[in-house]
Amino acid sequence: MCGIVGYIGPQPVVPVIIEGLRRLEYRGYDSAGIAVAGGTQGLELRRAPGKLRNLETVIHDSPIDGSFGIGHTRWATHGRPTEENAHPHRDGSGTLVVVHNGIVENYITLKNALIAKGHKFVSETDTEIIAHLIEDELNQAAANKATNPGAPRPDSRTWASAAA
Repeated sequence: MCGIVGYIGPQPVVPVIIEGLRRLEYRGYDSAGIAVAGGTQGLELRRAPGKLRNLETVIHDSPIDGSFGIGHTRWATHGRPTEENAHPHRDGSGTLVVVHNGIVENYITLKNALIAKGHKFVSETDTEIIAHLIEDELNQAAANKATNPGAPRPDSRTWASAAA
């Protein structure tokens, strides 16, 4: 099982998310990660294979702070339990992160289509595909708006049907 914890608020975000992940440890997992934004460093990720204490060590060695964030514990279904495969995953621009519980059944097909468009992947997971799909849609919308400001946004059913 996986677990997702998010927080937006006045308290320091990292302890809140870590405590939330700790409450989900009973569900079982093989890696953990956190993405934090709203601080002085922008969007930052910390991930670690193994137990939550490994992630806490990574954060202790390379602190992060912010006002909002999301954390995830992962049970590997695609890819080994490594730092690279732990959630959250970034898109190609590094400005969007995704965590996800579940399985993208046709992720290989989607990944190959995105690779053909020039996307580069750093993990073996299906979840990273989601971040790149969103990036691709945002890029298409921006390109369409730039070339035809009055045009409606791209049809999101294009990738939704490919994902079905």
